[in-house]
Amino acid sequence: MTPHINAKSGAFAETILLPGDPLRAKYIAEKYLNNAELVCDVRNMYGYTGDYQGKPISVMGHGMGIPSASIYFHELISEYGAKNLIRIGSCGGVAEDIHVRDIVVATGAGTASNTNRARFAGYDYAAVPDFDLLKACWNQVINNDPQVRFGPVFTNDLFYGCDENLVPALLKMKILGVEMETAALFAIAAEQDVRALSILTVSDHIITGEETTAQERETTFDKMMLLALNTAVSL
Repeated sequence: MTPHINAKSGAFAETILLPGDPLRAKYIAEKYLNNAELVCDVRNMYGYTGDYQGKPISVMGHGMGIPSASIYFHELISEYGAKNLIRIGSCGGVAEDIHVRDIVVATGAGTASNTNRARFAGYDYAAVPDFDLLKACWNQVINNDPQVRFGPVFTNDLFYGCDENLVPALLKMKILGVEMETAALFAIAAEQDVRALSILTVSDHIITGEETTAQERETTFDKMMLLALNTAVSL
């Protein structure tokens, strides 16, 4: 056990889906996993293990922002043997042709955070997903839903009060969406020699103001959840 995860040794599968919202973890476990068992509940950050199409799968909340998420990423890898981490979260849409409920698979993540520089001798780290996981996801999309978007995202530390110059820069550099954890996930995974992927649903649009409710974000992003599950079992 760790200060943040009270699961027993071996309680997690090697493949873990990681929503920010612990209630989304509960929803996924109850709707999609067979024989799902609650293995962690410290601070109500729920973690479950079950199976999907015969393969062991876990799902665990990680909270909001790099500091919270990094704790769970690190402990799941170092203490519980996680090998494949797939973030399933929400993002704010930026690109003009992106709409609420569209799915974005991150092919890279820029960031305003300094945490990756701390891991990389003060330099900018190219935060990218594991190629095998990305390819497995691509194969799922090509076979079933060619409308899913693959492209770069931006991981920001601030939810409110962003630099007024940020959005024009994001548009100029063809960034699809903004969120708060992916760049750290990719860097920690690389540092620990495990696989990572980030699949995001557009919950709101930064420019148009279109948005979903908190309840919708918790229980209606099934298309993203199924893409992550099917990617996981296809490895």
